[in-house]
Amino acid sequence: MSRILRINLAVPDVKYDDVPDQYAALGGRALTSQMVSDEVPATCDPLGSLNKLVIAPGLLSGTGAPSSGRMSAGGKSPLTGGIKESNTGGITSQKLANLGIKAIVLEGKPSGNGWYGVKINNSGAELFDAGDLAGKGTYEVTALCRERYGSKVGVITIGPAGEMMMLAAGITNNDPDGNSSRYAGRGGLGAVMGSKRVKVIVVDSPSTFDAPVNDKEKFKAAAKKFSKILLDHPVTGTGLPAYGTEILMNIINEAGTLPTRNFKFGRFDRASEVSGEKLAEVAVARGGKATHACHPGCVMRCSNVYPMPDGKVCAPIEYETAWCFGPNLEIGDLDVVASLNYICNDVGLDTIETGCTLGVLMEAGVIPFGDGSAAVAALEEVGRATPLGRIIGSGSAIAGRAYGVTRVPAVKGQGMPAYDPRSCKGNGVTYATTPMGADHTAGYAVTANILGVGGKIDPLLPEGQIELSKNLQIATAAVDSSGLCLFVAFAVLDNPDGLPTIVEMLNAQYGLNLTTDDVLALGMQVLRVEREFNRRAGFSQADDRLPEFFKVEKLPPHDTIFDVKDSDLDTVLNF
Repeated sequence: MSRILRINLAVPDVKYDDVPDQYAALGGRALTSQMVSDEVPATCDPLGSLNKLVIAPGLLSGTGAPSSGRMSAGGKSPLTGGIKESNTGGITSQKLANLGIKAIVLEGKPSGNGWYGVKINNSGAELFDAGDLAGKGTYEVTALCRERYGSKVGVITIGPAGEMMMLAAGITNNDPDGNSSRYAGRGGLGAVMGSKRVKVIVVDSPSTFDAPVNDKEKFKAAAKKFSKILLDHPVTGTGLPAYGTEILMNIINEAGTLPTRNFKFGRFDRASEVSGEKLAEVAVARGGKATHACHPGCVMRCSNVYPMPDGKVCAPIEYETAWCFGPNLEIGDLDVVASLNYICNDVGLDTIETGCTLGVLMEAGVIPFGDGSAAVAALEEVGRATPLGRIIGSGSAIAGRAYGVTRVPAVKGQGMPAYDPRSCKGNGVTYATTPMGADHTAGYAVTANILGVGGKIDPLLPEGQIELSKNLQIATAAVDSSGLCLFVAFAVLDNPDGLPTIVEMLNAQYGLNLTTDDVLALGMQVLRVEREFNRRAGFSQADDRLPEFFKVEKLPPHDTIFDVKDSDLDTVLNF
């Protein structure tokens, strides 16, 4: 029977609660957002005692459903000031589900300066003194915990950035090989974990795919069918397994929507040097892996293992990370990208936010564009907590204010990912209107705008973008609640059997009679809850806008601006 693990750091106290009826059918993002909305005052200080960090596996996590090992972390975001769900892979979601844990809730705030660890296994949960882990990077913490508690444990941890409550701090857990690099990176939730003085959560479960299933035969048949749907699709079955998410670099560059030099241009002349094809070539030559599964049971294997010249291993370099440390900074060297990525992973910072912040610093003249060594040196200051390091760790919007830069690609205080909204306008609508701040995963309109998946809508024109983003945001909220990797959407959008098969798995697992309409209704309810939290926190329609420069500065090579009407943006999530 599933339970909620509550850890009150003010006492401190650890206890299990039964799952209330209203949460029984929720998981992942649906559960984290609902619990945050129900239990966290919307106007509270995100780093104060009233905020809570909720960690929840998805509804299908811990089963044999393909690519279902995703985990959600939720709370009030220190970066945006609104509600936040940040989604991650790694092995921990499946372990939590197999231990019957519906959610972990960190609440309260200790009065002392010590650091806590949490150990969870079949026998229960307990706090331990983690003072000896304080100040250490995530790689060392993960390695130490695997030595102490076993090589199969899941290790959820924060780096020094989270300990220092930097606004761009993330929460990481490890992949099957022990790499501490699967991040719930966006929104600064690592700072919330740091505010609770929790350095690490160790999850030890002997099983991976044994979460309770009501009708095992029906579930097995549906999972097998869904696996075939994924493997038969050219993106999820061929493209991602060959080159991972980095397959997008050359595609997005060719489309003229690759943000270059802090969103000044849409193409980068050295994009091929930081592309998926180049990464695969170098990684394999050095004994790494062009593709890799971030959690057991993943059939897409879109991660990678990139050995660096200094002997360290960066696993993975995702497309968005390669973009923000590459074209965004006019750097065309994968080894520099890997170095910046590794530092972020170890110190505990969101790579997208950090790349946007470095771009703002280059815009300000603090670092020269294209200077990889200067970028690495600047990022290393985060761990030393210098004034510049603290600015970098606080995100792009803070950096812009500190240096008087107005060309800051951020919405609701969160830095913008790797698709320029002037030439991928569906994504621009998502950036503007999602409750999460600028976030491509909230409604990935690249599908129809660029890739021709789920139809085709001209990325340069405003027509059709509102409905595209709306439908994708609804579907994404549902997928984020299921525990399935968001990339299953490529196949689901093109195969009419995709969503019904997901429903079949949910029904077989929980003994339900859901329809596809029920699943989409869940997505709509998640978005209603999140928008209502933000409204109570003080957000208005004025916050659902892109920065001014996107509306007035034309983007080469298409010479387009973001011209979706504000009045149309205000209708996106009216349902």
